[in-house]
Amino acid sequence: MEEVQDIVIVGAGIAGLTTSLGLHKLGIRSLVLESSGSLRITGFAIGIWTNGWKALDAVGIGDSLRQQHKQIYWNLATSTISGVQTAAMSFDAKGKHGDHEVRCVNRMLLLEALAKELPNGTIRFSSKVVSIEISGYYKLVHLADGSILKTKVLIGCDGVNSVVAKWLGFKAPTFTKRVAIRGCVNFKYNHGFEPKSFMFFGKGFRSGFLPYDDTSVYWFLTTSKDKEREDDPIKMKQFVLSKLGNEYVPDEIKATVENTKLDSIISSPLRYRHPWELFWGNINKDNVCVAGDALHPMTPEIGQGGCAALEDGVVLARCLAGALLKEQSEETKGKGDREREEYKRIEMGLKKYAKERRWRSIELISTAYFVGFVQEGNGQVTSFLRENILPAFLAGLPLKRADFDCGKLSIS
Repeated sequence: MEEVQDIVIVGAGIAGLTTSLGLHKLGIRSLVLESSGSLRITGFAIGIWTNGWKALDAVGIGDSLRQQHKQIYWNLATSTISGVQTAAMSFDAKGKHGDHEVRCVNRMLLLEALAKELPNGTIRFSSKVVSIEISGYYKLVHLADGSILKTKVLIGCDGVNSVVAKWLGFKAPTFTKRVAIRGCVNFKYNHGFEPKSFMFFGKGFRSGFLPYDDTSVYWFLTTSKDKEREDDPIKMKQFVLSKLGNEYVPDEIKATVENTKLDSIISSPLRYRHPWELFWGNINKDNVCVAGDALHPMTPEIGQGGCAALEDGVVLARCLAGALLKEQSEETKGKGDREREEYKRIEMGLKKYAKERRWRSIELISTAYFVGFVQEGNGQVTSFLRENILPAFLAGLPLKRADFDCGKLSIS
């Protein structure tokens, strides 16, 4: 038995929910399929930069999230090898697209804010996509429970292991041989951290600490993969403390890790898509496209994974709505003609989206990989560049990449 839906979005993450909300704001309903039984919050928190806030404002939830999260005004970078503060970057600056804005946001609050604005029934949980089939001007989406959805538009926002990206011909993302250990601590009292991002660099690792409200701090450490500690939060915690355990790291930073509960520590592999795959690959094909990590998985050094997903959602909703809301031509007569014309309009809308997002995605992936290569390199050359030649340049790159506006939802 087939169920017919105009638009099916696979994945209720940042990209999927933003796309659905953008479409809803423009008067178009969609169905979001989520394989899990509830919203997923892997990672605890996420840095939202200027471009991300512009996207959140476009879908109407920026102000509500601002009220719950402190603005961060400085990024301080310190070498744990020399003890020298290698960079101090002010976020209280003006870019080409207005004043900069950086906040660390609780991932669950972000997803809940997006989901809350959607009509009841928009998200369908425990709905895992297993295969995709062509059926004329439609796509048949086969689910693990045996049900089939027939849709005019299929959007893959299903992460690094995307079924939709695979259907479009993308290879699985490349593993960097590095992992990110992440943690979050709630002190239940004012932690006293200034509204600053504190970064620490050493041989083969990079660590950061960001307060997101008066009582909670998010932290991370990226380093090489080690099978012995990857599923053991005790070993992960000990490892992080060992990397930060010298006289150059303030006691309050170490205390943040020490006070983190074991169930608030996770480790995840870092993957990315080779930029040339986006240059040659199919971001869209027919009435199918991808967004978010399904499109541009990237390493976390410039904090743009989530922000880029927000941008995707706004641009995709705008381009798709522009195609769907366009009036039929007077020459269109029968049902077959109407379906064919609508299919062509959808295809052109998705092509427009792909054109807008291709180079932006390539730029972000490439920048993140370069910054990570230098900041976490073990070699003498990369260490020298990190400590002496490039610290200010590296610290400024995230702000430069955040100086971007994906535009409003309005369509012409």
